[in-house]
Order: sequence, then C-alpha cells, then structure tokens
Amino acid sequence: MENIALIESFSDFKDNKSIDRVTLMSILEEVFRAALKRKFGSDDNFDIIINPDKGDLEIWRNRVVVADGFSEDDNEEIELSEARKIEPDFEIGEDVSEEVKLIDLGRRAILALRQNLISKIHEHDSTNVFKQFKDLEGEIYSAEVHHIRHNAVILLDDEGNEIVLPKSEQIRSDFFRKGDAVRGVIKSVELRGNKPAIILSRTSPNFLVKLFEQEIPEVFDGLITIEGVARIPGDKAKIAVDSYDDRIDPVGACVGVKGSRIHGIVRELGNENIDVINFTKNENLFIARALSPAKVTSVEIEKFEEEKDGKKGRVNVLLKPEEVSKAIGRAGVNIRLASQLTGYEIDVQREGIEEEDVELTEFSDEIEAWVIEEFKKIGLDTAKSVLEKDVTMLVQRTDLEEETILDVQRILREEFED
Repeated sequence: MENIALIESFSDFKDNKSIDRVTLMSILEEVFRAALKRKFGSDDNFDIIINPDKGDLEIWRNRVVVADGFSEDDNEEIELSEARKIEPDFEIGEDVSEEVKLIDLGRRAILALRQNLISKIHEHDSTNVFKQFKDLEGEIYSAEVHHIRHNAVILLDDEGNEIVLPKSEQIRSDFFRKGDAVRGVIKSVELRGNKPAIILSRTSPNFLVKLFEQEIPEVFDGLITIEGVARIPGDKAKIAVDSYDDRIDPVGACVGVKGSRIHGIVRELGNENIDVINFTKNENLFIARALSPAKVTSVEIEKFEEEKDGKKGRVNVLLKPEEVSKAIGRAGVNIRLASQLTGYEIDVQREGIEEEDVELTEFSDEIEAWVIEEFKKIGLDTAKSVLEKDVTMLVQRTDLEEETILDVQRILREEFED
C-alpha cells in the first residue's frame, strides 16, 4: 500500500504539468534508481516496474544464491539459508528475485525521493516551456496582466506561463490594469537557473512588422513585402513597403480607405503616427520619400568606404525654406526616422542661402561637433539661421543649455562683426 499511496501522490504533479506518460515513467525510474543506488551502492541488479495510470510500482532486487559464509556482496548475492526463507527449494547458483518495499528505503530516503521527483518534473516542465517560447521569438504573443511592478508588468498566458514586459519595452502611453490582455512580440527567452525568463516587447520595430502581417492580408500572403521599419515607440514610425505585382498599390493596401486598415495598428500602438512609404531601389528617391511630408528639391549622396555607426553614408538634402521644418519634424523626429529607415546621415539645407551666410560646420574649431549636431537636428545648419532664432525656443527644441546657446550665438555674431 505504501508504494501505491506514494505513486498516487506523484500523479498530482502530472495532472498539473504537460508531461506525457512515457516521459513521466522515465523520470520516475530515474528518481527511484538514484534512491536505490544511494541505499544499496548499485542499481544494476534491480528491476523497476511502473504503471502510473494505475498507481502501481514494483521494485525487484535480483541476487545469486551462494553458500552460507561465502557472500562477498550482500546487494548482488544472498546466502542459501536466507534464500530458503523466501522459497525452501532454492539451490546455490540460482537467481532470487525479492520485492523491495519503498518503506524499506527509510523515511528520509522517501522524502528525498519525493523532493527529487518534484525537482525533475519542474526541470522537465521548464525545459519544455523554454523550447516552446524559444521557437516563438520574434512572434506576436498575448497574455493577461497578473500583477504590476514599478519596473515591469508580469503577465500570465492561458497555460500559466509567466511572461515579463519590462518598463523599457513598454510604449510611453501604455497603461495596464490587472486582467488586461496585452499583445507584444517575444523579444528574448533565456534560462536563468532552471527557470525560463520570457521577455515581451511592445517597442520593438518587429512588433510593427508583425501587426502589419496580422492585420493586412496582402502582407500576410506575401503580396506586399516590408522592406524597412524605423520607430520611435508611441510617437512616430516609418515603414517602407513594396509589391512585385504592379496591380497592387502597396501603400494604399496597407492604409485602406480613409485609414481603415491601419487604424487598428495605430490604436494598438498608443496612437503612434505611422508613415507608410513606397520602397524603391533608387536611393535618391527613397530618401526623398522617407522625408515626407516634406517636398525635397534635390538629394546628394556621399557614400562611406565602410559603414560608420550603421550608416552607409551622408546625404545633403536641399529644400525650400518652408519645407525644412516638415523634414525635421517636431524635436527632430522625422529626420531621425528617415535616417534610420534609409541608413544615411541626413543634412538638411535651405535653398537660396545668402552668400554672406556661413555653414555651422565652418565653426568646428570653436564649437563642439555635438553642439552643431543639435542645431542641425532642428534644421539650423547656418550661422544666420541660429542667430535669427529666439534663445527660449532653441532651449525648448534642443538638448542645449541656455548658457551654451548664448555662447554659440556670441561666436557666430563675432564672425559677422569681423
């Protein structure tokens, strides 16, 4: 009865885990053999018969009968007088099979055996979960908010697997309550100890790609391909699309009538503004499209011999003065995304710069490069364009201190005074 009761208690674990019958039997045998080895020194001469469905467990020890006083190994040999207590007609040289009750292992051994079994089942379960989610890396996954921490949201899926959505992987406008359904892409899966750490992301550019695949049939079917994505999560994104079928307008198909198709994606991403752009292998044209809604007058590309910081080269873009602010975008967002999407550093220049004006780069001996870059991010690439702007406005639109801006304007002013 002790064996049956123990097996029945083991089956409680099986009911809560996704373990098939064959695997459970293998784990049980491994655990029991480890216990027998600790008790008897070897498990080679033991037969273990397990039927977890019925709760049956039998352990048989096989020993050879030897003459009294000639036993060298009590585990593998049994003296004749002892053997005849089991069956009176045993003879020397015959094999004796004797059932071993679990209780014979001792209470401590049984407790250790039970803990070992729990550990093995959890380890198996964790390995299965790890493999399952490793195959899902980069795919959309949904789970429910279980509890909220200051630096992460802990989610549980339908099978009770824990998934972590760190603060860094949340969109700025995300707000969750317990029980909310949350979608994202599986960003990474790692084994930490014996427990899988599953990280979900809503800020990954791949999340936008997967939403397009999920929401737009032509993308899912491969009729429209996504050639590039750039995102500032929760703010703005640019996605380049193409189609090998001339009858399909890739941008129109993705946006839908009055934005009907893309609306669900925008809502999922916290009203992130999404520009869908026609991809082309003509780099000049692609760069011009990437800077939309600005209308570009001309594009001049200077390619690097080797990529620098992930950029293929530098581009000088000429625009009419009224188009510059559109190309730059609020806080430089539009030009930054265009740069990410195309893989080029983009410098914006106004048409008709007066001859007496001077490019900011001419002051690189007196003004640090990163300071010049801050001005260029908001479309100010000449001395006069900086001098014309109000200091308060420059403080708001750049990451520069008022003192730095005043110092720059002083240097520029002195140039013209000279």
